[in-house]
Amino acid sequence: MRILMGVGNDLLGDDGVGIYIADRFVAKGWRTLSCGTAPENFTSVIRREQPEILLIVDAAEMGLSPGEFRIVMESDIEDVSIGTHQLPLSHLITYLRSSVTEIIFIGIQPRTVEMGAEMSADVKEGAALLMRILESGRFADIPVF
Repeated sequence: MRILMGVGNDLLGDDGVGIYIADRFVAKGWRTLSCGTAPENFTSVIRREQPEILLIVDAAEMGLSPGEFRIVMESDIEDVSIGTHQLPLSHLITYLRSSVTEIIFIGIQPRTVEMGAEMSADVKEGAALLMRILESGRFADIPVF
C-alpha cells in the first residue's frame, strides 16, 4: 500500500496544492490523506498502516515556473518549505521513518500564496500532470531538485 499526504493551507492560494491533490487523486493501491497544516495529526494512521511508500506533497519555493514539481531530498526540505505547517516537515519525516519503507517529498512551485487567493491555473495543471505520473507509477519521471 502507498499513502499520499497532501499538506498545505488552502486559504493561501497555491499553498493548498497538496490538499487539492489529496482530495482528487484516486488510484489502485493508494490511500490519500488531506492533512492541511497539521500532517502530524495523521502520524498514527501512517504508523498503523506502515505503507511501502509515503508520498508527501506540498507547495515549495524552488525558483521554478509555477506548477513545476520536483522530488526534494530530505536535507533540502527546510530550504524550500513555505513554512505554513505547525511542525517542520523534516521532523515529521524523521518521526515516521521507522514505519515506512520509503518517504518521498514532492514540492510544487506556487505562483501565489496570498491570503484569499485562488489556486492558479498553472499550479492546477502541474497538479494534474503529477497525478497522472503517480497513477502510472512512473516516479522516475519526476526530476530531483
